[in-house]
Amino acid sequence: MARPVLRKASLDKDLRKIAHLEEATRSISFGLMAPGLALLFLAFAGSVAAIYIGAEPNAVVIIAAAVIGGYMALNIGANDVANNVGPAVGSRAMTLFGALIIAAIFECAGALIAGGDVVETIAKGIISPSVLPSEQQFVWAMMAALLSSALWIHLATYIGAPVSTTHAVVGGVVGAGIASVGFGAVNWTTMGAIAASWVISPLLGGVIAAIFLAFIKTYIVYRDDKIDAARFWVPILIAIMAASFTAYLIMKGLNHIWKPDGTTLLLTTVATFFVSLAVLRPLIRRQSEGMENRNRSLRKLFHVPLICSAALLSFAHGANDVANAIGPLAAILNAVEQGSVGAAVDVPVWIMLIGALGISIGLFLYGPRLIRMVGQQITKMNPMRAYCVALSAAITVILASALGLPVSSTHIAVGAVFGVGFFREYYTTHSRRRREYMLKKNKGKKQTARHYVVDPQKLQRRKLVRRSHFMVIVAAWLVTVPAAATLSAILYTVIMLWQG
Repeated sequence: MARPVLRKASLDKDLRKIAHLEEATRSISFGLMAPGLALLFLAFAGSVAAIYIGAEPNAVVIIAAAVIGGYMALNIGANDVANNVGPAVGSRAMTLFGALIIAAIFECAGALIAGGDVVETIAKGIISPSVLPSEQQFVWAMMAALLSSALWIHLATYIGAPVSTTHAVVGGVVGAGIASVGFGAVNWTTMGAIAASWVISPLLGGVIAAIFLAFIKTYIVYRDDKIDAARFWVPILIAIMAASFTAYLIMKGLNHIWKPDGTTLLLTTVATFFVSLAVLRPLIRRQSEGMENRNRSLRKLFHVPLICSAALLSFAHGANDVANAIGPLAAILNAVEQGSVGAAVDVPVWIMLIGALGISIGLFLYGPRLIRMVGQQITKMNPMRAYCVALSAAITVILASALGLPVSSTHIAVGAVFGVGFFREYYTTHSRRRREYMLKKNKGKKQTARHYVVDPQKLQRRKLVRRSHFMVIVAAWLVTVPAAATLSAILYTVIMLWQG
């Protein structure tokens, strides 16, 4: 009887080996699928350019530029879009797949509807096109800037660091300009303002997010009757979000097709607040009926606003940051076809299509990793914290635009996530209101206030901001412009040597 048992055990082991082999094969297949689809898209971008250009003498240059522009768009989708939907995914207000669908649709819509028929060819006015000696040198400078920024964003995505694609393009243009003409070509005043935004953006985003989270904890979370407090404050908070996103969308998402004056913008924003408040009061009351007096109940009230905010952030991002991929490409096309170099050029539909599709495809193929990192791995998210991050992103951009400060949406969103995490660290260990609330809640259980002061080692290990992510991201932010500039200068030098 022993022999059949051994045969059965041996057979089970063989079947398990086959199952593991099948799993490994599937994993390898899925791993190869993303690069394969990306290559197909780049071939599509080159084919579209070839059909549009035809048999022109410099067709190869434009086709190469279209492929590099498509590669840049893929990297923007893989890296930058995570900031728009990451907090909502991390808070479980929406699934990863749902976030990918919503972000892809609204990114594409923003790029195609409001991306602008005219874009700046030189990022942020850091170099005047007139300083470049010839159209040919301008073309190669734009090619080097586009490729270097795309390569740097690819590397940042690989190491798990969300970086500013605008800063990468700025660095690429600076490096190519210096290699072509010298340091005098760069507008260092503008560069100083961009460098200041490295600090201003995340700090402002983090402070605003922390202020709103402190308000929610003080006036809703640590109240005896959470539901009653929520019925009063949640409609106001969501109405503030609706008004802020209205202003944000007008200023950043629709600015290419509608530019109202300051009075119209203010009246539209105020009207949105009061209309939203009138609609939300009865809705929140009905939604909160029968809810238990628990934090978990409160979180449900923020789900829909977070989905809407992710969609609007994606729309505005697509409308603005698609220029980072198509701006240099449109400049190259204009220089080759017209023989002229301008500060801004018209963008053909086929170029806009490459940018819009590239961002969406890059998001689907490579975006999930950074979405999880931003939404789950920096600090623990719930819908209320994610709400603070989304609202902070909109308000910070509005304030910065009003003050004329150049800021990065990536730095703002990630800075807001850090702000939420660091505020939680402080609040958990120092808040008297929290300790009083916990003592009242557990009255009669022989517990003292010291039981609600979390051990610092446990706090750092289990809950809050991961210092490793913080250091990697900050380091990536600091080196984005110089790294892209150095790589661009090298590429431009190699191209010019190859040209002879």
